[in-house]
Amino acid sequence: MRFIAGSALVLTAACGGTTAAESGKPVVDAAFFPLQWLVEKVGGPDVTVEGLTKPGVEPHDLELTPQQVAGVGKASLVVYVKGVQPAVDEAVAQHAADRGFDAASAVPKIDAPHDEHAEEEEHGHEELFYDPHIWLDPSRMATLATALGGRLAEIDPAHEAAYKERAKKTAAELGDLDFKMATGLMRCANRTIVTAHTAFGYLANRYKLEQVGIGGIDPDAEPSPARLAEAARIAKEKKVTTIFTEELVSPKVAEVLASEVGAKTAVLNPLESPPQGGDYISGMTANLTELRTALGCQ
Repeated sequence: MRFIAGSALVLTAACGGTTAAESGKPVVDAAFFPLQWLVEKVGGPDVTVEGLTKPGVEPHDLELTPQQVAGVGKASLVVYVKGVQPAVDEAVAQHAADRGFDAASAVPKIDAPHDEHAEEEEHGHEELFYDPHIWLDPSRMATLATALGGRLAEIDPAHEAAYKERAKKTAAELGDLDFKMATGLMRCANRTIVTAHTAFGYLANRYKLEQVGIGGIDPDAEPSPARLAEAARIAKEKKVTTIFTEELVSPKVAEVLASEVGAKTAVLNPLESPPQGGDYISGMTANLTELRTALGCQ
């Protein structure tokens, strides 16, 4: 667990952090929003959760402060997805190798999206062979909730029953969300989604949709002219009526593509940051509403 005393404790408190010495609880660092939400749900009042990525910050761009790196080294557990945030990957490898919980290791993964134009675009993801956006499938999040409950029970056996009970309840809530999305996307006039960056592979895989990403895994990478032309060709061929943009990424490229193919734009949230006034489940429910409208679902 994280124990800091004396002047170090004062420094951490001044930076807004919480320590196990202050709370008497395990301190869990969560890399970004969906993981923080899950840790808070499963950990409940028995853990202190520290989010490494502030709301509104694009997680892929995260640079950790020295205080955050020190905190990673003292945390009871660090929950992250390897491949999303290189700064977090490095901090875990160097300072918390025995206390890092790579959420991607707890669920089945799908291959990283790739095409003949991707090599020049995937800055920061050159060695990643799987799609890291596991949280966009509620069924995988349910599996992760169960695994997280077990991991928290290992570091804090005194509250094992509570962790596992909350994990079971959270997994059931995520199962209900999965059923709602599967039912809502069962009968649709179109099954192709064109997205600003290729973040929705797990959602598409789960609900039998086809994803066409304008950009690659990295939301900051500029798509090549060839990739844009290919996205436009598919959008016209599949009679796509909506090009999806994101809250944390400039919509300009998507807007240009929409204008070219005669489509409108709408927001499909990859939930890398908290949705305004909501949580993971409300964010995914809002995504379902947008998808049903765009795809002409009954």
